[in-house]
Amino acid sequence: MYGVVTRNAEEVEWPEFEVGFYEVKDVTGRAAEPLPEAINMISCFGDTAGVSSDPDLAAVDADGNPATREQPYFDWSHVCPTHERYREGLLEIVADAAAENDDVRLDDVGFPREGYCRCDRCDRRFAESEYEDRGAWRAAEITDFVGRAAERIPGRTYLTLYPDPYPGHLYERAGIDVERLAEHVDEFVVPLYDTEYATTYWLETIAKGFESLLDPLDAAFSVELYAVDVDVDALIGATEVAETYAENVYFGYDASNAAAAVRRKDADERSGVTHRPES
Repeated sequence: MYGVVTRNAEEVEWPEFEVGFYEVKDVTGRAAEPLPEAINMISCFGDTAGVSSDPDLAAVDADGNPATREQPYFDWSHVCPTHERYREGLLEIVADAAAENDDVRLDDVGFPREGYCRCDRCDRRFAESEYEDRGAWRAAEITDFVGRAAERIPGRTYLTLYPDPYPGHLYERAGIDVERLAEHVDEFVVPLYDTEYATTYWLETIAKGFESLLDPLDAAFSVELYAVDVDVDALIGATEVAETYAENVYFGYDASNAAAAVRRKDADERSGVTHRPES
């Protein structure tokens, strides 16, 4: 199944795509009204505008450095996942989205990196918790949030994963315990973004890694490809690799280019032609 990820409402119903993800809250903090014809997508703890207007929202490390886009490694600003008022606001957004469409996708879930968050609230919550290991406590916080969100989603719960299937990395980086989250999530989505897809061996390696990680959990997963200004033949090649391992393939942020790739791929398959990228 092919789908599109978009900020343009009209694109979610294009006939080339069987599903459309519509951003109702993105990492910049931009907000939009949820759509009944889309799977509404919510960037949970990525919120540059929110952190800019209220710096106390930011996750911080042990030295007090905030997880903002001004810091190395961050493309947007990250809210501390234990900020209860912000979490409650997110759950309200989830409920509003689910009222329009039963299926909802949770994006940008987790702590921003290793070492975050060490704010006073996180230190207190960890000290008062049942956990002696901070990593286990972080994972419990994220699992609790996802579980509470999933309770508000009557249909299919989607969750975006950072594209690193290496054992332990998601847990150590973001507090993502995939095994426990699989109890609440119906489909994991893994963005594997490139601006060219001139070679795809790395895409195959990562996709295969997620297949190995998620298959034992009987957890569905899909791959999301970047479609903006990507050569159509290269995008077709990337799609062929992705769908070898993933149940579905979604295309990000250029519906026209993605639709062209889907149409070309369908036409080539009917005529027996296969496009494969050079490796």
